[in-house]
Amino acid sequence: MTADQQLELLAAECGRMGSLTLDDASTPVPSMPDWTVEKLVRHVTFVHRMARAALDSPADDGMAKVIAAVERPERGPRVLDDYREAAEAVLDAYRRVEMNRAVATWAGVGTADYWVRRQLHEVTVHRFDAQDAVHARGGPEPDPADPGGAADGIAEWAEAFLTRVPIDRVPDLAGRTVHLHTDDGTGMELFLDFTGDTVVVSHEHRKGDVALRGSAQDLLLTVWRRRPLETLDIVGDQAVGLALYDGIRI
Repeated sequence: MTADQQLELLAAECGRMGSLTLDDASTPVPSMPDWTVEKLVRHVTFVHRMARAALDSPADDGMAKVIAAVERPERGPRVLDDYREAAEAVLDAYRRVEMNRAVATWAGVGTADYWVRRQLHEVTVHRFDAQDAVHARGGPEPDPADPGGAADGIAEWAEAFLTRVPIDRVPDLAGRTVHLHTDDGTGMELFLDFTGDTVVVSHEHRKGDVALRGSAQDLLLTVWRRRPLETLDIVGDQAVGLALYDGIRI
């Protein structure tokens, strides 16, 4: 998926987040205990401001300096206006920046397209958090995620986050393998190998100790622990699937 495609999807997801109302603000978020929709919106507002600051800062400043310069969103009736302004500002910045420009990222110095991808999947998951909360109190069901975007989100979860998890933090996965694949035509397949000193992720169809199958949306929300493991079709050693679900808390 190209950065331009990711940016188009990000704009749509920001629009969904921005369509929340102040009537939603005090609603508890089931997937994030002790959070309300207002706190969630303020968090994503800060993330947008942070990503824009990363684009505007010297690449070698590092994220600590970037974060220190970001204004924290305030509570109150402007929370959604602040969100919409932050979203529009970062989207405008992405449309103007050269995607190969060096910037600070969570993985060290990277390029601007890192932030488009990271923002897309951050906002998608948190948009589900918010819409799930509204649905739990009687509102509409969440809008579906774009299948291709969700498939890319699974890959990003594995490549950017899972590979940084030390094997000794997940002892029940040591020596085991997992196959993830979508069944909705998106063709996303990942092989997660926990047999070495580090987690190795490859894009291939290969038999693992367990296979976890589902739509791209269901897989994305499950690996980010927004849906129960039973949402997926589990083939093979279910204990390995459970170890992945319970052990990887990013």
